[in-house]
Amino acid sequence: QVELVESGGGLVQAGASLRLSCAASGRSVKDYRVGWFRQPPGKEREFVGVWVDDYTYYRESVKGRFIASGDNSKNTKYLQMNHLTPEDTAVYFCGAISKYKGYYALRQRHEVDYWGQGTQVTVSS
Repeated sequence: QVELVESGGGLVQAGASLRLSCAASGRSVKDYRVGWFRQPPGKEREFVGVWVDDYTYYRESVKGRFIASGDNSKNTKYLQMNHLTPEDTAVYFCGAISKYKGYYALRQRHEVDYWGQGTQVTVSS
């Protein structure tokens, strides 16, 4: 069992920055890797980015603007979001994927084993 708690969302203007946090806990937390996803209004949940074991990967639309990182000693992941645009408006989730599934699974929402509750990010124009 893994519990994920996101924080850091909010309402900002275009061009602003936000940093999201995802705190992971639970007896099995060491068996999982955590990635970032988002669900824009009226759309399906989509992969955003991941940083784990020095492996990083981002969806094309956030490359150069978003930076995923983490503090393994705190079991916490971060998503630094810069130069935000209205198209980044979404509920942002972190998802835990079993480390036995491989790195490719980190980008697939259907491979996520546990989800956090999400944090709303709204970017006004």
